[in-house]
Amino acid sequence: MAMKLLSVASEIYPLVKTGGLADVAGALPGALAAQDVQVRTLVPGYPGVIARLGKAKVVRRYEALFGVPATVLAASVEGLDLLVLDAPDFYAREGGPYGDPAGNEWPDNWRRFAALSRVGADIAAEGLKGWRPDVVHVHDWQAAMTAAYMRFGPAHGVPKVVTIHNLAFQGRFGADIFAALGLPQEAWGVDGVEYYGGIGYLKAGLVSADAITTVSPTYAEEIRSPVHGMGLDGLINGRVDRLHGILNGVDTHIWNPANDDLISKAYSARSLGGRMANRRALESRFGLDHDGAPIFIIVSRLTWQKGMDLLVDAIDHLVGLGAKLAVLGSGDHPLEGAFLGAADRHRGRIGVQIGYDEPLSHLMQAGGDAILIPSRFEPCGLTQLYALRYGCVPVVARVGGLADTVIDANEAALAAGAATGIVFAPSDPLALHGAIGRAVRLHGQRPVWQAMQRAGMRSEVSWDYSAARYAALYRALLAEVAWAGADVRRSSAPPPPAFRSGRRRPNSYGCACSMTRIGSGACRCCATSMACGMSNCPASGQARGMACAPMALMIRRRGCGSIPTSCCSIPMLRQSTGPSSMTRR
Repeated sequence: MAMKLLSVASEIYPLVKTGGLADVAGALPGALAAQDVQVRTLVPGYPGVIARLGKAKVVRRYEALFGVPATVLAASVEGLDLLVLDAPDFYAREGGPYGDPAGNEWPDNWRRFAALSRVGADIAAEGLKGWRPDVVHVHDWQAAMTAAYMRFGPAHGVPKVVTIHNLAFQGRFGADIFAALGLPQEAWGVDGVEYYGGIGYLKAGLVSADAITTVSPTYAEEIRSPVHGMGLDGLINGRVDRLHGILNGVDTHIWNPANDDLISKAYSARSLGGRMANRRALESRFGLDHDGAPIFIIVSRLTWQKGMDLLVDAIDHLVGLGAKLAVLGSGDHPLEGAFLGAADRHRGRIGVQIGYDEPLSHLMQAGGDAILIPSRFEPCGLTQLYALRYGCVPVVARVGGLADTVIDANEAALAAGAATGIVFAPSDPLALHGAIGRAVRLHGQRPVWQAMQRAGMRSEVSWDYSAARYAALYRALLAEVAWAGADVRRSSAPPPPAFRSGRRRPNSYGCACSMTRIGSGACRCCATSMACGMSNCPASGQARGMACAPMALMIRRRGCGSIPTSCCSIPMLRQSTGPSSMTRR
């Protein structure tokens, strides 16, 4: 029987997209189907989503969901099994998913995405007319509260996975909204939703999850440091045994130059000559000179994170080397203005289109020679994966998923025919200038450049491997649930593979608890509620049945038997200065 998975996300391609999150939410269900995992995805009912539903069935009603009427609609769109939260008061608005047409965040975003999460938790607990998920997988801060609602509610026993797509966006709000969230008082605290005196949606999800995933292995390591941890590195390090870096893939059916209807001419690794028609179309679209100079492209949010300020400063250098540049993106208004100014200054060499255009992004990958991605941090990145598929050589900073997916054109890699791009570090002007210069020189060596293109096009960038890893993770979590429900005190059977580690041995107090879950009642071997069960705990001096205050998170989430020594030997999660509030993607 297929495993049933509920995915909760704030956007999904092809219905609504602001970034890579939508691509992942849209592609993963199809990839997981091959792993015998049936996915239903819960998304908000934005106008563009509602318009695409066609025939939909009402499967759940709310008279007052955070004060407004709402229904859950079930529909199938382009192969996606969707559950759509139709709450016009929250989602029927002009603008984007997170802000108004002027780019200002909706002031009630806390309520809009708490509602989405609340519904996700309700579905996890009660199911929908014969369908109930075995596992719940939620994405980023907008859906992360699903895990918290499940943890403190009747769905506490359903395994829950939280994926971090970008830790910079955390969904932070004031403490004054807590009463309106509908959570029990015990949810307020360092081991709950409280975060530096306010409320952190992503933090609440991470502390409540049975597994935390990031979108690349390198990013999973980077966020354990204060530099990239964005104030959550202490929590993440405290839960490192639950952290998994699983690289994003791309939909290789949509992104395939051999049969892409959005480009001027199809081609393959064996017929690179077909790229010339796309190159000419790209030059015409951006008003670039028709010559043989290398064309660099940018398809990105125009922000500091993406290193776009570095590219603005590198434009004159790029043009001075004889190259051209085509830019597609939007973001910070000063950066938008800087790129437009460069296009006016270098007519025929620089072309800029502000906004996002999905068909145009395909043409740019098919017609550009190299894509520039100088990100200061990059959880995964998808544009470099699209570029590899299309023979557009990535020029990337050595961070996150960029480091995991692009092989630098050093001498050894070139000699072995393994090089797929140019990787530079650190992400600063001097290194970027050098990388652009390397790209121009290599482009002038036609056999070398084409070898890099072909190597990139043959790279494995599909979801196949990563989907298998996700499916294995879901099954391991289900095995944990089954093991936790067994009476381990009287069982002689060995634990499932997920539990075969030194962490399960009895600690110094002789306790070997199975997984203790919030709200599930008593700890199996200690017969206490959400506590290590040791009388006169040496760390806190608290009585039997009381959780050690500094260690409450660990004890509540894992049970003392998952700790190598004593429950009370766990250090308090490190607190550091929190980042500024960021809620948008």
